[in-house]
Amino acid sequence: MKRDAKADPVIVFLHTPLCGTCAAARKMLDVVEFVVPDVQLLAADVNFLPGIVERYQIRSVPALLAITSSPGANPEVLYRMGSVQDIVSFVRSVKP
Repeated sequence: MKRDAKADPVIVFLHTPLCGTCAAARKMLDVVEFVVPDVQLLAADVNFLPGIVERYQIRSVPALLAITSSPGANPEVLYRMGSVQDIVSFVRSVKP
């Protein structure tokens, strides 16, 4: 997963290491990075981010959290990652 300080929005893949569904979602995200190369996609283990989980009220993993730099904008969260197309649609919907 890559990091670009100027990208907006930042999409964070929230997961846990022992989550089987998270592993499947990670494989789909590898394809999404290829299909939408200009998206900034980061990964984070929620076990180390209790403040983020509480602040954004993350209900389950895997989840994609789209955070923009716009003041007052609420982040969007995707929990259901049924297919690569679902994820690509979400990523494209949050891009400016």
